[in-house]
Amino acid sequence: MLVISCIKQVPDTTQVKIDPVTNTLVREGIPFIVNPYDTHALEEGLALKDRYGLRSVAISMGPPNTVATLKKACALGVDEAILLSDRAFGGADTLATSQVLASAIERLAQQEEVGIVFCGKQTIDGDTAQVGPGIATRLGFTQLTLVDRIEWLDLDKKRIRVRRKLEGRHEIVEAPLPVVITAVRELNRPRYPTVPMRLTAELTEVTVWDNQVLNLDVGTVGLKGSATWVSKIFSPERDQGEIIGDGIKDPVGTAHLLLDKMLSKDLLAL
Repeated sequence: MLVISCIKQVPDTTQVKIDPVTNTLVREGIPFIVNPYDTHALEEGLALKDRYGLRSVAISMGPPNTVATLKKACALGVDEAILLSDRAFGGADTLATSQVLASAIERLAQQEEVGIVFCGKQTIDGDTAQVGPGIATRLGFTQLTLVDRIEWLDLDKKRIRVRRKLEGRHEIVEAPLPVVITAVRELNRPRYPTVPMRLTAELTEVTVWDNQVLNLDVGTVGLKGSATWVSKIFSPERDQGEIIGDGIKDPVGTAHLLLDKMLSKDLLAL
């Protein structure tokens, strides 16, 4: 049985710069990293491989330099790494991205049974949290989002029980395989590659599937298949701050001034 981890190469958001003229992301000189949430998706796939003997596969959609990200996955212990790369896939939103990833998973399922697909909760460059659910919907897999613990997995009965992290509470859910799980940070602590594994990974061949392999309608992928697109990226303008009263010498009067100010801006519901 296959456990598949979907990972994405993203720009390091701590060093992102915006071109003031074009209002677009400056990619030159910006380092790329594995999306942080995806590292937890990858780790959990590897943990299930270690525990149950599943075959682990990492897939990623992106430009040719995404090979470096997949080699990091190889250094951690995945059995196979597949890059989905084609000019036709470029400019994809979450709808078109899930189409390509789901198609690749379907292709893998033709060769071997797919039990679990892991995705990170969301990516730090888009923050939509839509790709995992999109893959599940396209494949007809059970969708388990925001998972912070796998309670148990029964491969004979093909069932899984997980804990979902919701706002202010947890939810225990049991479901039949196959499933798509989106991982939160609390799910695990990602491992580090050993030096021998890193050296071996450099010699590992990453499989590349383009659209000649997947044979998708170009109208359903990339920019043409996207229902949304980014018109521009910009930093929000902020009003200059204001100092109200003297909180040291007259704290009560200052508090009244603050309340009056908030009421005038309709920031308090009375």
